[in-house]
Amino acid sequence: MSPMMNLPVSPWVTRFAPLVTSGEALDLACGSGRHTRMLAARGLRVVALDRNAELLAPLAGDNVQTWEHDLEAEDAVWPFEAGRFALIVVTNYLHRPLFADLARSLAPDGVLIYETFAQGNQVYGKPSNPAFLLAPEELLGLAREGGLQVLAYEDGHVDRPMPAQVQRLCAAGPAFLKTEAKLDHNLVANEP
Repeated sequence: MSPMMNLPVSPWVTRFAPLVTSGEALDLACGSGRHTRMLAARGLRVVALDRNAELLAPLAGDNVQTWEHDLEAEDAVWPFEAGRFALIVVTNYLHRPLFADLARSLAPDGVLIYETFAQGNQVYGKPSNPAFLLAPEELLGLAREGGLQVLAYEDGHVDRPMPAQVQRLCAAGPAFLKTEAKLDHNLVANEP
């Protein structure tokens, strides 16, 4: 089994998922469902999409609709309408033709949380193919082209859960009130 299948919930997703308290979420290329489970436990309705039916089968249940779909197939069509999702989560997956569809399917006040591998990751192993590694500031371009507001962005090295070079983005639709983006909600205050 791939080490990617047993990863813990991403701290980036954990940090920003609380910005969305209701509605429907999309866990794109959900794999084993680490984020699907966390979002459903928080009370969101989740569409868990992946091309692997075996991975999807155990996820179906309360608040989770599974959707087997290969978005990279030659005749693939984006299956979701504009403005549908309050939250879209994408981790460890990159298929550039989907960028515009992701932004379009986000509700006007919805949140996109995206985290995947970036150029430089080849020194740590796979993925090492440039087609699967984000160029510098590429996620910022996704936000800009999609008309999204950037709430947080990082580009750098991580040691956990394994050494990697990553980019991370949390962006919101144009109707999201930035005053609602409580970025320190998971931080512990050192106050007396």
